[in-house]
Amino acid sequence: QVQLVESGGGSVQAGGSLRLSCTAYGATSSVDSIGWYRQAPGKQREWVAVITIGESTAYLASVKGRFTISRDAAKNMVYLQMNSLKPEDTAVYYCNAKVRGWPYWGQGTQVTVFA
Repeated sequence: QVQLVESGGGSVQAGGSLRLSCTAYGATSSVDSIGWYRQAPGKQREWVAVITIGESTAYLASVKGRFTISRDAAKNMVYLQMNSLKPEDTAVYYCNAKVRGWPYWGQGTQVTVFA
């Protein structure tokens, strides 16, 4: 079992920055990768970024170059640095961990970007 807790959401003007944090608790040594998803009102949840135990990263095309995912293994934390935010980035952001292919989710944190 893995529990995930997100923090760092908020409201920011377009062009601004936010950093989201995800802290993992429990069987963290079994985690294969941790990623971020987001869900905007009326839309399906979409994958945003992922970082593996081997430090490989990947990004949704629309956030590449603006968002950076990183991890602090000693603290069991993963971060999502979001720069040059746009109104279309407004969504609830969820942390997701994969343990032997099984997904675990955090409760989500709201990010609102206003023009």
